[in-house]
Amino acid sequence: MVVLLDPDGRPVGTDPKATVHTHDTPYHLAFSCYLLNQDGQVLITRRALTKVAWPGVWTNSVCGHPAPGESFADAIRRRARHELGMDIETPELVLGGFSYRAVDASGIVEWEKCPVYVARAASECQPNPDEVCDFQWVEAPSVLRAADAMPRAFSPWMGEQLAHQELRARLERG
Repeated sequence: MVVLLDPDGRPVGTDPKATVHTHDTPYHLAFSCYLLNQDGQVLITRRALTKVAWPGVWTNSVCGHPAPGESFADAIRRRARHELGMDIETPELVLGGFSYRAVDASGIVEWEKCPVYVARAASECQPNPDEVCDFQWVEAPSVLRAADAMPRAFSPWMGEQLAHQELRARLERG
């Protein structure tokens, strides 16, 4: 289930995830998380080619939707295990008020209040092929330069998130 929001970001109900992402997606709650390894490198992932929206696009480490009543930390851990086969340390909130709306080439809309987190990886990446078709550990300055130079090579939410100095600084600190 996905938590639906009013224009001010307050919960107003739920809908099944399978029916939410359409050409007329309602505003809903999500999250993004950037994972760092022990060397301070950032994990970027390439969305599976079978994904309905933005297939094959490079993006941040893990995204998802908290279930009704689920904490963001628990939702991020759950999605990291599901998408990446990874355990993570406690996520740190970096951009609490991030929100975006984007339309995929197929017409599928993403419209999310999407707090952005950073967490440290606690195990190796073993991606679920239904979610991720490729991944790369990259030095933060390289990720930032690439996103600045080629924003269309990355998901629209990642590009918008990396425009925020707070996130850039946090990733560069490692």
